[in-house]
Amino acid sequence: MTHVAFFGDGERPFALPLNETRQLERATGHGIGRLCKIVFAREFAIADLTETIRWALIGGGASPKEAADLIAAYADNRPIAELLTVVVPILESAFFGDTQADPANDETANG
Repeated sequence: MTHVAFFGDGERPFALPLNETRQLERATGHGIGRLCKIVFAREFAIADLTETIRWALIGGGASPKEAADLIAAYADNRPIAELLTVVVPILESAFFGDTQADPANDETANG
């Protein structure tokens, strides 16, 4: 699933398809289930956050260089809470599916 959010200087797609999820697991040393658990419980390392953003940018279509440049420009030296607000919806989307419901497709909204 793809999650679109503002990061840095604009809206960006973030996704963790299987290949990028495997790379994220290697980069953080955690399986995706464990990574979700420690992030949601706020027991993470900074690298857990920045690597999640980086690999999700790549999964969303950014080149590895572009993703690294975006991390250097907009994640390094930012408050941890800002990074967390980017990472949590990325992991929710990867783990639970589309969390950004389209009201046009929501039958309860129309009836």
